[in-house]
Amino acid sequence: MRQARRLSSAMAIVVAVVSLTAACGAGQDPGRGDASAPSPLSASGAPGAPGTSPRTGTAITHIHALAREPQTGKLMLATHEGLFVDEPDGLRRRGPVMDLMGFAADAEGRLYASGHPGVAATDLPQPLGLIRSSDAGRSWSVLSRGGSSDFHALAAGPTKVVGFDGQLRITSDGRTWTTRAIPAPPRWLASAPSSGQLLATTQMGLLTSTDDGSTWRTIPTPKPAVLASWADEQSVVISTTDGHLAISTDRGDTWKVGSQSVGAVDAMWAGRGADGTVEVLFVSSDTVSTTTDLGATTRALLGPDGS
Repeated sequence: MRQARRLSSAMAIVVAVVSLTAACGAGQDPGRGDASAPSPLSASGAPGAPGTSPRTGTAITHIHALAREPQTGKLMLATHEGLFVDEPDGLRRRGPVMDLMGFAADAEGRLYASGHPGVAATDLPQPLGLIRSSDAGRSWSVLSRGGSSDFHALAAGPTKVVGFDGQLRITSDGRTWTTRAIPAPPRWLASAPSSGQLLATTQMGLLTSTDDGSTWRTIPTPKPAVLASWADEQSVVISTTDGHLAISTDRGDTWKVGSQSVGAVDAMWAGRGADGTVEVLFVSSDTVSTTTDLGATTRALLGPDGS
């Protein structure tokens, strides 16, 4: 099993446990930097790809979300310092410095985000509202609610974008919003790729809606769910309060729980590959890892220590 490359202590990645209420304030926002600047971290990208050496650059302090780039499968990190992508020559920031508190990609490859601009980004509102990129994160446009909303929870479905900024809001065009009621504030939102069925992890349990948030019901889970991700239209992966990963291949009717704890998971993504394998990417204990067996075996893609 290949390990993540070692980083020097001065460049160590610090991945914070980000709760719904643990916002990164405006006073903490980084300044705008070189959009193509390399990070000092190393990553191994898609399974089987070679690692790269650490280099000087911008240290990443928080990873709020992560995913595989829809078009290429490259590792993407939505961080306190912007969007980082594992390119062939190493992990690089793509686009401007922004604190991406919320982040989601739809099935067409469009990226949506929210949060705060860098302190030097006088052309962007504070907070960002809903922003979108149609060029894989190289450039972004403010769609709506700039200066008003910081969506900590964000999901992009086939026809709707859903966000939570203290209220649950839903939009079909990115500009006009409808407010919905939800039984409890969501920490995490996820939208099924074809139907748009919503999942919300809350203190009341894992909630789901099949009518764009108009009504909600609880999905029983083996343990309370902290994060949730659709691997495909039928398959849901959750991380639980006791540090396990679990999968349902029938939209939550039945569950299989991983045999090993992976620890507290701070960000997670799941996807089913062309070979039918479900990959789960997750951030735990300052390390970005991948697993295809619910944590029975894991491989570090990015971390502060190669030991």
